[in-house]
Amino acid sequence: MDISRHAAKLFLERGVAGTSGDDIAAAAGLSARTIWRYFRSKESCVEPLFAKSMTDFCEQLRAWPKDISIEEQFAKTFALETKTDQEIADGFLIVRLVAKLAEEPELQTSWLMSRHQSEPDLALIIADRLGRSSQDFDIRLCAAAVASAIRVIDETVSFAAIVHKQTFSTAELVEQMAAAIRRISPIPFCDPVASDVFGRSGGSRRS
Repeated sequence: MDISRHAAKLFLERGVAGTSGDDIAAAAGLSARTIWRYFRSKESCVEPLFAKSMTDFCEQLRAWPKDISIEEQFAKTFALETKTDQEIADGFLIVRLVAKLAEEPELQTSWLMSRHQSEPDLALIIADRLGRSSQDFDIRLCAAAVASAIRVIDETVSFAAIVHKQTFSTAELVEQMAAAIRRISPIPFCDPVASDVFGRSGGSRRS
């Protein structure tokens, strides 16, 4: 993560083309050999930063109680007071990088890979909520759709915030993210779910 943060800052300051593997190594206080031991290219150095944001997001979703809606869970997930200073700083780095994806297409692969890799975790979360198998086709399809919705919202908000200087409240982010997931999900899982007397998850309490 330390290498990833240094790489992100250099890419933002100098651009990808203007940053070398040696530059990243020097900023991190490591040898170039160490950098290439862990990363296949200089662009891939930002993958841990991108991946951790999605891993943390999924970790918070795993704690989603079955008796509250996705909007209620997102209100807790996105609340700044629940974040550490490092998490906030990392989030801002990611927003700035994502806003530059159109200018720095070399970073697209790392960004898209981080979102694609979240699909198994999302499938487990959705399956657990509905009492299903994460390997069911429609659960996997739903997870892929949700990952795409999250990516598009992240890209839209990042570009608007950095390029157009728009500001967003936590409530607005919750509303937009939840609405996008609700629209794109092929199966309902966003509302509170009921359990039977044996503790098994049932259907949504709302249609």
